[in-house]
Amino acid sequence: MLTLADTIDWLNSRIGRAAAWLCLAVVAIQFAVVVLRYLFGIGSIWLQESIIYSHAAMFLLVAAWTLKNEGHVRVDIFYASAGPRRRAIVDLFGALLLLIPFATAILYFSWPYVVRSWAIMEGSRETSGLPLVFVLKTLIPVFAVMLMLQGVAQAIRAWAILSGKAAA
Repeated sequence: MLTLADTIDWLNSRIGRAAAWLCLAVVAIQFAVVVLRYLFGIGSIWLQESIIYSHAAMFLLVAAWTLKNEGHVRVDIFYASAGPRRRAIVDLFGALLLLIPFATAILYFSWPYVVRSWAIMEGSRETSGLPLVFVLKTLIPVFAVMLMLQGVAQAIRAWAILSGKAAA
């Protein structure tokens, strides 16, 4: 089971590291928008929407990697002073009772939304905007699956600590 957790960690790390580069894209494109607008008087809806797309994609695709690296907010009042066994209990029940059901709900409720978007090949409402809204919406269930998988990996690791099969 720990091999499965390692595989999930590896996958989410790869995707998260690649998506983190979108931060640089957001900054570079925003810089270009400002230069084009204020120095040359040129506006571009396409460029402005690409900032929004990149920003959304970055956050959706790095969330599971952030969870893996314990970068999400926790109730540190209880967690920070807890020993490894108590942390494993919190991680296990947090993953099984909160994280995985939440990710499942996102997946369930976003699926029809994404399917409708693909059915019409949804594009921007703006005439010169990006024609890829359906692709952006697809990242919502991808986010949910990645988060769910990371929750499974977290639960496996917590169970391994509680059962004495892994060091804390």
